[in-house]
Amino acid sequence: MIGFLKPPAHREPLDERDVPSAYRWLRIQVFTGIFLGYAAYYLVRKNFTLVIPDLVEAGFSKTQLGFALSGVSIAYGLSKFLMGSVSDRSNARTFMALGLAASAGVMIFMGATPIGTASIAIMFVLLLLNGWFQGMGWPPCGRVMVHWFSPGERGIMMSFWNVAHNVGGGLVGPVAILAMWIFGDWHSVLYLHGFLALAAALLILLLVRDTPQSLGLPPIEEYRQDYAKSFEYSDRHEKEFSTKEIFFDYVLNNKLLWAIAVANAFIYFVRYGVLDWAPTYLSEVKGFQFSESSWAYALYEWAGIPGTIACGYISDKFFQGRRAPTVILFMAATAVCLVVYWLNPPGNPRLDIAMLIAIGFLIYGPVMLIGVFALDLVPKKAAGTSAGFTGLFGYVGGSLAASVVIGFVADKFHWDAAFLLILAACVVTIILTAFTIGAEKRANHHVSGNSTNADSN
Repeated sequence: MIGFLKPPAHREPLDERDVPSAYRWLRIQVFTGIFLGYAAYYLVRKNFTLVIPDLVEAGFSKTQLGFALSGVSIAYGLSKFLMGSVSDRSNARTFMALGLAASAGVMIFMGATPIGTASIAIMFVLLLLNGWFQGMGWPPCGRVMVHWFSPGERGIMMSFWNVAHNVGGGLVGPVAILAMWIFGDWHSVLYLHGFLALAAALLILLLVRDTPQSLGLPPIEEYRQDYAKSFEYSDRHEKEFSTKEIFFDYVLNNKLLWAIAVANAFIYFVRYGVLDWAPTYLSEVKGFQFSESSWAYALYEWAGIPGTIACGYISDKFFQGRRAPTVILFMAATAVCLVVYWLNPPGNPRLDIAMLIAIGFLIYGPVMLIGVFALDLVPKKAAGTSAGFTGLFGYVGGSLAASVVIGFVADKFHWDAAFLLILAACVVTIILTAFTIGAEKRANHHVSGNSTNADSN
């Protein structure tokens, strides 16, 4: 492993009198770093979808552009899984900053050079690279969260951190409008986001720290006397695991992890089937202008902020911390809103926007529940790989299909067929999630006492 990516060595322990104040301020600092940093990852992950209408006008088909967009999903899903294993054995600060800087560089190149959007093949390769670097964002955040926040508080902290991707994704539209206002060229929608992400990479280096032990602090479980309920905690969990241990002892042989990963694929198909194609659908079918569809895109993301927190609250207060019933409830409501969004005739933009807001409010709850579930099922030294495993299914299965299949179906069979597919994904998600209800009970509510919020993402 490259030297600067290695986890820093443990320092000599601090004086016990200094531990509380050090923990208090450092936890605020590292949380701020991963929140702002992960929000910035979304600035350069989803901005390409806003230039799809311009590329259609340039002569590319939706099928071709869906194929190009699939590069992000293919690489991101694989990277989140494989680089998640690397992140479990890396310094979270440098790992996360490096991924964001590289992703920003790809977007700047796409927007600032004529060759960047010259052909589908070139766009696919560049988006493939971008997706790989994007996979370096979530795993180090998961590593930071499980090292700095104990199991009993991790749920609520994950719920607040998880909205970072809604903040970042919601800013994609307004920043795109700003870019067009300043530069008057759709290419700026690609490179301006990239420059902002580069600045955020510097913030990550300034704020994020790897583990408490690297700063002379005791493990968070010891400090707060709060230990995981899903497995027996021991000092061994403070040592770095080998790749073999991570994959075979804690991930690939975990049946419940497989179950939620498959369900995640269909959740992501719904999430990105709506999000990625909203600007194009609203422009072609509903007659929206660029600024209108950009704001609708932003509102979809921002609605996920209260939706994420509400979903966690409902899961805790009404279902005693169980994930499956909450996911089923939110996915059923999502299906209803999808039908209204689809069947609303052109000329009623307020209802279209209201339904996009409602779908955004509802869909991010199930997404975050899968994320925290994955973290709860393994020791913290395997957190990145566990989250990456569910992300592999979400992106290579769900998001990839949303990029390629929705574009192809909309071209060949019109948007009605595309919406039927998205609705079918809602139904399959509900069925698959129902199968995990019994498994949750047999696991003896292993996340009992935790709030249930996470992502992403």
